[in-house]
Amino acid sequence: LAVRSQDAIAAVFTEAQFYEAVVKYHPVVKSAGLDIEIAGANLLRARGGFDPLLATNTAQKTFDGIEYYTHIEPQIRIPTWYGIELVAGAQYLTGSRTNDEETLGKTNYAGLVVPLAKNLFMDKRRAALKTAKIFQTLSSVDRQSTINNLLRDAAISYWEWAWAYQQYIIFQGAVIVNEKRFELIKIAFRQGDRPALDTTEALTQLQNFQLLRNDAFLQWQNTLLELSVYLWKENGDLYELPQTIIPDTSWVTASLIEEQIPVLETLLQQVRANHPDIRQYPLKLEALAIDRKLKFQELLPKLDLKYNQLGKGYNFLNSKSGALWNNNYKFGISFGVPLRLSEGRGAFRLAKLKIEQTGLQQDLKLAQLENKVKSYFNELLMALEQSKLAEDSYRNFFRLEKGEDLKFFNGESSLFVLNSREMKTLESLQKFYKNKTAVYKTKATLSWAAGLLFIPEDSE
Repeated sequence: LAVRSQDAIAAVFTEAQFYEAVVKYHPVVKSAGLDIEIAGANLLRARGGFDPLLATNTAQKTFDGIEYYTHIEPQIRIPTWYGIELVAGAQYLTGSRTNDEETLGKTNYAGLVVPLAKNLFMDKRRAALKTAKIFQTLSSVDRQSTINNLLRDAAISYWEWAWAYQQYIIFQGAVIVNEKRFELIKIAFRQGDRPALDTTEALTQLQNFQLLRNDAFLQWQNTLLELSVYLWKENGDLYELPQTIIPDTSWVTASLIEEQIPVLETLLQQVRANHPDIRQYPLKLEALAIDRKLKFQELLPKLDLKYNQLGKGYNFLNSKSGALWNNNYKFGISFGVPLRLSEGRGAFRLAKLKIEQTGLQQDLKLAQLENKVKSYFNELLMALEQSKLAEDSYRNFFRLEKGEDLKFFNGESSLFVLNSREMKTLESLQKFYKNKTAVYKTKATLSWAAGLLFIPEDSE
């Protein structure tokens, strides 16, 4: 077993550095970033609904030596935000078999199409653009939620790694102490001060700690591998942490009394105001409200006013087209309505039900998150209490062991009793460190429940 020397140079990997590395290149975070780019692309596509359209319509018919018609009509259509569409174009028409309604020669026109009922206050283009803007914001909030969930799992793995490393340090120290004790017992046996059974007792204790150390080393290395799953390179390859990397051990000597316990009501306010899982719902409701407005348009009759001011030639500004509604104009009204409005009524009702359903989901999610915060807050208080008790217990066992050690070398105790004291001391030290790491894990989980583990957008 290649146990690392304590004198080897090791690089400390702090919790903050770990979080930063996770957020930087983890595939889940990068995928969430791509969702933001996808939302941006959808927004650009939605803006395309308001792009001016330039089109040309040409047609020519000749049959049996007779030129029926030649028709050329370039046109530009400009949609506006309020549903009004501006239209302008020119027309060239010749031939002997043309429609009597059409004007021969060169003409031009400029006008508009105005919805007077359906699509007046909302249409598909406006709904698509507004929804795309909301989804772009929603994708950013989703990314924060993704990071919050990812860092919760990463924090637990980090503290499992820190605990495994510290457990290895405990047993490595015990092995070193017992190696020295075994050598001293052997010397005392050769000098006739100790019975041969003491050497066996000392060797058994040493071998037991060697076994425990090797198991702890394996657990430490396995948790190191689990930690590496959260670390990725810029090119998308998994980054494997080298064995020269060790966790930050400042928590071992840090006083839990100085740990600031967060205020429960502050955490609950954070959940209501800024938790990414809650912030999603107003955005979803806003998008559904737009969809409801759009579906309401299906209940209205389609009533469109069309007006074109006409002019001779191709230059509209120089043509004498006359005043509006006076001369040289084309006007029309189109009307249509489904007699039963079944599709419109069904779509509008469905949109309303979706809003009601999402509102209920929001209330349930908020209640669940607030309950989680309260639960983990209670766990944190208990973890702190348990850690303090475990620390006091360890100190008492340590005093008993030191007293027994003194009695043993004064010939007033046996090696068996000393070994038992030592084992109890190490067990209590393990329990203390395990409870202490539980405090840090619970703090991270509490921060996750409150939605505090993501990195704000303005700090990136």
